[in-house]
Amino acid sequence: MKLDILAFGAHPDDVELGCSGTISKAVASGKNVGIVDLTIGEMGTRGTIETRAKEADASAKLLGVAFRENMNFKDAFIFNDEYHQRKVISVIRKYAPEVVLCNAVSDRHTDHAKAAELVSHACFLSGLQKIETLDDNGALQEAFRPHHVFHYIQWDDLTPDIVINITGHLDKKMAAIKTFKSQFYDPQSNERDTPISSLNFLESVASRAKNMGRLINKEAGEGFTTERLLALENFDALL
Repeated sequence: MKLDILAFGAHPDDVELGCSGTISKAVASGKNVGIVDLTIGEMGTRGTIETRAKEADASAKLLGVAFRENMNFKDAFIFNDEYHQRKVISVIRKYAPEVVLCNAVSDRHTDHAKAAELVSHACFLSGLQKIETLDDNGALQEAFRPHHVFHYIQWDDLTPDIVINITGHLDKKMAAIKTFKSQFYDPQSNERDTPISSLNFLESVASRAKNMGRLINKEAGEGFTTERLLALENFDALL
């Protein structure tokens, strides 16, 4: 399956928090979008593996993506080494996305920066013909390199290089986040409090999106950092 956008997250719910408004808008415009979670989030303080898997599936259905897969890497032990790179390269070559979205380059959770570097490096290495990987049927995969890699913003308040207008899709973003009921604010929960389970955190996600929108004169936005300069054909592209 050829994709327009492939979004990676170190944990189930990373993509929802960082770029689900962008995904919702892309799907609504007819783009082919997929989500790949690197881990099942087994080290998370709240919830269980089973509940998070169900929540991830529910969010994927809500967003309308073509698929959601999990690579089953070890939560808290993601590394940018050959083993992990080859696994990610195989996924990139399988779906040949034009655009890759992935974790923040710097963040509170150590998995996020590690996942950002891993996916970024795998995107480059995926274009090298002499690195051989096999598809699900054991056939040699063709080399492929995505045109763009963008990093969404998570806990740390990073300065974005670009902001995507998600006007009309903020409600869908928040609904997708709230499918992860085990992780985020739930006044009925008896589980231990975490930095992301407070009402303040949930409200801050919506507030950030509204503020990003304010900065671009729109209702809502999602910020991304880039790895290289972006080219415009002319100023008309900005109008």
